[in-house]
Amino acid sequence: MAGFRHWLGWAIASGCAIALTACGDPQTAPGPANLNSRYNDEQPSLSGDGRWLAFVSNRNGTNQIVLYDLRQKRFLELAGLNPSNTLTESPSLSLTGRYVTYLVYEQGRAEIALYDRIIGQSQVLTQRYNHWVRNPQISPDGRYIVFETSRRGQWDIEVLDRGPDVELDLPEGALVEP
Repeated sequence: MAGFRHWLGWAIASGCAIALTACGDPQTAPGPANLNSRYNDEQPSLSGDGRWLAFVSNRNGTNQIVLYDLRQKRFLELAGLNPSNTLTESPSLSLTGRYVTYLVYEQGRAEIALYDRIIGQSQVLTQRYNHWVRNPQISPDGRYIVFETSRRGQWDIEVLDRGPDVELDLPEGALVEP
């Protein structure tokens, strides 16, 4: 019986040591620019030119949209994209990543917002829209945004045209046709 107790004590101690080791931080490469990490990263969106990756991450203690430069392998600071006390999700990128459209929850309601990296500001596009919205996607040139809406009591697709005067997201040197 004493041998069994000794074995049982050893088994419990070993199991606890293994459990404590497993609860520690997983091994990741050093530096802040790691894509794969111990953080929860989800809802990825790739820019049309393949350079930028936007996704939702809890790297800063709360779910926020982050932008990663795949070419330079670094995160880009986006002042004005993730206001405090709001939840952001469902990012979508234009061709060169100039425009990011996403959902922002204000007072418990989802709104479609647009962030312009050139000017560093966001604007809500559906502020007076009285229906639920989800899954916004921006066109490569940044003029159109498609999304799902519950306007007719079911999920339908709508297209929001930002207008002919919007500054388009085009590759550098591209000609704009009138």
